[in-house]
Amino acid sequence: MIHTGMKYIFDVDGTLTPSRKKIDKEFQEWFSDFCDESDVYIVSGSDRAKTIEQIGEEIYYKLKRAYQCSGNDVWEGDANIRTKHITLPEDCEDFLNNILEESAFPHKTGTHIEKRAGLVNFSIVGRQCDEKQRREYMSWDKKTHERLKIKDFLNKKFPNIVVSIAGDTGVDITLPNFGKDQILSDFENFDVSFFGDKTEEGGNDHDIYEATLYHTDYSMSYSVTGWRETWEVLKFLKVQR
Repeated sequence: MIHTGMKYIFDVDGTLTPSRKKIDKEFQEWFSDFCDESDVYIVSGSDRAKTIEQIGEEIYYKLKRAYQCSGNDVWEGDANIRTKHITLPEDCEDFLNNILEESAFPHKTGTHIEKRAGLVNFSIVGRQCDEKQRREYMSWDKKTHERLKIKDFLNKKFPNIVVSIAGDTGVDITLPNFGKDQILSDFENFDVSFFGDKTEEGGNDHDIYEATLYHTDYSMSYSVTGWRETWEVLKFLKVQR
């Protein structure tokens, strides 16, 4: 049920928007109104500029707080609240380059290692891919489970880092206590509802999804398959109010 005391936290890619794309126009209008009547937060693996591009300035400036880069770069409007940085093991980047070189996927478009506040995103197809190349990699990964193998290899090779599957084409690499669940310390004694799509074990929404379930007696977690399901759940909750 939607009530004034609840804090609503949303992943962005695959939850409020199609992955790496802009929010649906009709949903954007509805969600903007939802932000007017509810305490809304986002926690995204992306940086601030990409999130604004995806959800639009109107919604972004209605957020109570935006947790970028999995909560390692925190903003309220134009005010930066805090930023955390990490240093990965020296040879980790060398291993990423070796993995990239050894991958049999034919399209490698550039910007494969992207360093953000508190995490590194690694993508075989690269951040410069077009939509056709993105979909080709998604199909490739579904058949080969390449990202899962990369995640398992890196977690075994570097036990002091945390690797999770992120978005449709990448993996996020960070340190313990640098994941999305870290933001719950800002919501002590508040009921929260979290919405995310990568909630399976190994996904970058998994830890916050699980932690939210035990945050308070009335906190809730919702695993969704896309923005349409997020919208349907929110409309159902609003009717129950």
